[in-house]
Amino acid sequence: MSEYETTRAREPLSGWAVGGIAFAGVMLVVLGLFQTISGLAAIFEDDFFVVAANYTFELDVTAWGWIHLVLGIVMILAGFSLFGGSTWARVVGIALAVLAAIANFFFIPYYPFWSLLIIALAVWVIWSLTRPLDPVRRGA
Repeated sequence: MSEYETTRAREPLSGWAVGGIAFAGVMLVVLGLFQTISGLAAIFEDDFFVVAANYTFELDVTAWGWIHLVLGIVMILAGFSLFGGSTWARVVGIALAVLAAIANFFFIPYYPFWSLLIIALAVWVIWSLTRPLDPVRRGA
């Protein structure tokens, strides 16, 4: 490790970086709760979601419910692990947010406005987790 990298490693994180990680952690927990509730609704009550006719990716509503339930539980766990500040939690958080966005894209015919909201929040989490941990110092 070079002297520059050693010095940079000892610098405290900026408030923006800490805030971004905290935001992403909270949002992952909230998204996970939303996913879990959607999954449970689909598992317990098949008629809750109206199924659009002639959709290319037709899957049983109960199957979508299990997908959302498992994804939601894992997202909640990843959101809480982000508060520990580990790098692996950021990578897992990004991957789970991508999976949530994809799963909700396929869920659009069943619950369109909710799915689009979850996709938007997932993109926001991805953006927050991909921000650098500390700003580049000017003149350094």
